[in-house]
Amino acid sequence: MEHEQILASLKNKIYHPVYFLCGEEPYYADMISDYIEHNLLPEAEKSFNQTVFYGKDTDLTTVIEASRRYPMMANHQVIIVKEAQAWKNLKLLVKYLEAPMKSTILVINYKYAKPDGRTPEAKEIQKKTVYLETKKLRDYQVPAWVDQYVKSKGSAITPQASQMLTDFLGTDLSKIANELNKLFLVVPPGQRITPDEVEKNIGISKEYNAFELTDALGSGNILKANRIVNYFGANPSACPMQPTMGVLFSYFVKLFKYHFLPDKSDKAVASALGVNPYIVRNYTEPARRYGKTRLFEIFGILREYDLKSKGLGTSGGVGQGELLKEMVYKIMH
Repeated sequence: MEHEQILASLKNKIYHPVYFLCGEEPYYADMISDYIEHNLLPEAEKSFNQTVFYGKDTDLTTVIEASRRYPMMANHQVIIVKEAQAWKNLKLLVKYLEAPMKSTILVINYKYAKPDGRTPEAKEIQKKTVYLETKKLRDYQVPAWVDQYVKSKGSAITPQASQMLTDFLGTDLSKIANELNKLFLVVPPGQRITPDEVEKNIGISKEYNAFELTDALGSGNILKANRIVNYFGANPSACPMQPTMGVLFSYFVKLFKYHFLPDKSDKAVASALGVNPYIVRNYTEPARRYGKTRLFEIFGILREYDLKSKGLGTSGGVGQGELLKEMVYKIMH
């Protein structure tokens, strides 16, 4: 079941005995778990009828015993297990699923993982619970998620600001949502979130970031690229090399894909590369600069400096700033 369906049912007061929330991306599991924790029971009932366990501190036997109790002067009791991925053996849960307490709402938040789908236990859990399995978004999917999240809050964001957030925060949806929520507090409803707002309120430089570095590389602007890598070298904690390498690799992969697209219209390119239509030219024009053969060479350069950034193939005394300068020089010459 999708997270939207689960939340819609909960908001309509349609409850099920057991919810099993798992997968690589914890954002949606936490969203559902938090909604149940804060909204299902009135405040007056929570002290007697709501219990939160942590899987690393509690065994499954204790949770099942608690789940078999009746609520006190209420229709339901809520039991939430956080970090349940610490449990390796789920046979007791499967036994409970044969006859779960209808007055208990048991929520198992199995973060960053999922039960082995080949086991009988996993198959029974999928069959007999409200089962949510989430997958981590790929980097190219995150800007679209940011746009949708902002839109759902009645606001808008420029493609450049969206890309800045994605490049800086990666694919961690919880972190991105937290930073966006900070912006909603200072940006008036209906006003677009711009790179200026991101720089001012989140601390991401609108001039010196991985998105601007790819723009400089794509346009062949050597002076701009050098300014950015110099800034990165002087601020290694704010601009670590590994995330920057990830952004660069993703960028050049998109340029490589572009060369094999049968339809090179803006709409088709935006869809195929997973980018906002407003920034398609950030890929189509650089693709003319970097042909397929040159891109193969660049992938080799990126691999070389990724290894060097991890201490392989270098003396160890070279800082990330120098490595970035060398790498950018090789890419642009």
